[in-house]
Amino acid sequence: MALFGSRKPAGGPPPASTLSIIASGMVVTGDVRCDGVLRVDGTLEGKVLGARQLVVTPGGRIRGEVVAEEIVVGGVIDGNVRASSRLELQGSAVVNGNIETRAFVVPEGGRVNGDIRMVSGSMERPGEYLAP
Repeated sequence: MALFGSRKPAGGPPPASTLSIIASGMVVTGDVRCDGVLRVDGTLEGKVLGARQLVVTPGGRIRGEVVAEEIVVGGVIDGNVRASSRLELQGSAVVNGNIETRAFVVPEGGRVNGDIRMVSGSMERPGEYLAP
């Protein structure tokens, strides 16, 4: 028995509420794979794969492919975007790439420079639509 309660076994999956932040002024080079929430206030030069939720704030920028369950963009994404559940662009958002999603929300001011494909079936495997 642990002093302050039971310990979680090492190597288990992270909790669903896990939050990772790429802070303003920070530049990360390389692919990011996560199961929880990823917030990008700085710059990521690489892919985002498997996030439950991705938030790109108005000062944030991603240069690479993005694959997540739910995506909210206020900044810039230079690359193809695949949201298996929902994609929301804010008025300050710019996406330079193709989009594939089930639900799409974009207010006045949000911009997309690419094709948008709305899908209704399973998105478990990436389609050829987003291939470069």
